[in-house]
Amino acid sequence: MADIHIDRTHNLGLHAARQIASQWAEKAKVEFGMQCTYEEGASSDLLSFNRSGVHGTLSVTENSFELAAKLGFLLRAFKEKIEAEIVKNLDALIAKKAGLRKKAA
Repeated sequence: MADIHIDRTHNLGLHAARQIASQWAEKAKVEFGMQCTYEEGASSDLLSFNRSGVHGTLSVTENSFELAAKLGFLLRAFKEKIEAEIVKNLDALIAKKAGLRKKAA
């Protein structure tokens, strides 16, 4: 069972969702030292991430993101802060992409 589970729906389509996931992965690498691997599929993608004390996945579809992360013993004490940071970053990327799409329309 995941220590952190986040679901976000969107209406951006798979191409834009892939861009968001790639941006999120880059930020996770730079800011948190995560190692990320990205696997594209026909209708969904899977971003796997890990570092000492945490591992998880971000599932990407044309209309949703689903993040599940398992925290190590020491990081469980910071679960709320970690979850809040993930939510803030993911929501900001989704909102930015949605705003760009509205301006283009």
